[in-house]
Amino acid sequence: MKKNNSISLFYLIMVSSALVISIRNLPTIAASQFQMLFFGLVATIVFLIPSALVSAELATGWPKMGGIAVWTKEAFGKKWGLVASWLQWTYAVISVISMMYFVAASFAYVFDKKLADNKMYMLVSELVLIWAFTFINLKGLKISKIVSTVGYLAGVFFPAILIIVLSIIYIWQGNHIHLDFSLTKENIFPDFNNISSLVLFVGFIRAVAGIEVSAAHANSVENPKKNYPIALLVVVIFVLIINILGSMAVAVVVPLNDLSLSAGVMEAFLHIFQKFNLTIFLPLIALLVAAGQTGGFSTWLLGPVKGLLVVAKDGELPPFFQKVNKNNVPVNLMIIQAIVISVLGTFLLLFTTSIDVAFWISVALSMLIYVSMYILMYLSAIYLRYKKPNVKRAFKIPFKNFGMIIVSVIGIIAMALSFIIAFFPPAEFPSQHRKLYFSILIIGIIVVFALPFIINAFKKPHWILKNKK
Repeated sequence: MKKNNSISLFYLIMVSSALVISIRNLPTIAASQFQMLFFGLVATIVFLIPSALVSAELATGWPKMGGIAVWTKEAFGKKWGLVASWLQWTYAVISVISMMYFVAASFAYVFDKKLADNKMYMLVSELVLIWAFTFINLKGLKISKIVSTVGYLAGVFFPAILIIVLSIIYIWQGNHIHLDFSLTKENIFPDFNNISSLVLFVGFIRAVAGIEVSAAHANSVENPKKNYPIALLVVVIFVLIINILGSMAVAVVVPLNDLSLSAGVMEAFLHIFQKFNLTIFLPLIALLVAAGQTGGFSTWLLGPVKGLLVVAKDGELPPFFQKVNKNNVPVNLMIIQAIVISVLGTFLLLFTTSIDVAFWISVALSMLIYVSMYILMYLSAIYLRYKKPNVKRAFKIPFKNFGMIIVSVIGIIAMALSFIIAFFPPAEFPSQHRKLYFSILIIGIIVVFALPFIINAFKKPHWILKNKK
């Protein structure tokens, strides 16, 4: 008999999809116009496929709760397990802020789209969302996996397919197309001499990041050594279809100057519904889109925290952080996470004059953190392939150790370049906010990198003793 907290192949695909696929990324991708094909292809080759392959091998070799925390600990010891899980968690915290902005902006279209530019509305919505879904996740995987599945199908998959189909009809009817489809060098490739034109690549990396997070639930997956690689393959296919075709649909119907990073999808639906006299359905779509993002939002709240729980139980964090409730959810970590997200989200809203400025700062900082974690993941994969070759892996990257090195090195180079590019704001970023942009990124990355080493330096022996009683 299956346990309520077990994850079948279907639910694993849904949970993994909710982590990686979001139509909130479509405006960011659409902003690159026809160059999205180039950026999408490069992001898939140098990031999505390598991270999926490495995650599949590591998850089937070490199918334990914790994912990246377990893999890095196995390779380099407990301290680096703490660093990796810390980086994943801080990425989740910052990334969730942009998710909340998107949910709130989408939900505004149910009532009045002007609310999407109202800071007080956004602030109240942010606080309601984070605390409501924190308490939902405290109920455990039984509820969380259902929320993720329903949210993904109703609010991501269905709206994405709908806008793709409607944009095709829009083009077929001879309406004005705002996307230049000409096959010229300038239209397909970015200006490699201008780094601001390459910044959107960070948005593409972010759009497909997180495929390894579902491994945090590996010990709850039915037959993980078989189901995990299958799930990742399906998710990669979904990512390509929804991100590229969905972003093209947005770019076709919304003029580039009208694109909003936090509400761009709803602007696309508004434009296209006006053409088809379907605006009566806009509130319903807004509700579905907002609900869809809450599925990914909910999944991101729980996955990385489980990685922190693993290192906490290893004695890398005080006993306070080891407490779990009857549903095996780290209750104290979840509450602290909600407090941190509430404070950071409020700070960004209050100290920037634009929702899009706050949105892009959260994107850039989260990516600086996350690409660092991915570098650790790739290094761990190489180390474990050589040092622990006898550990049985149901899935192994082809071509023996050479294959592992090629895949991981490609991933490491891509992450290093992404780290550098993330420090440069896009050309459209307001010049008056550039000093704030650099200040937040530099201070943020120093604080985030320093904290796990400071924690480790003050580690006490009794932190692990309580866990062993």
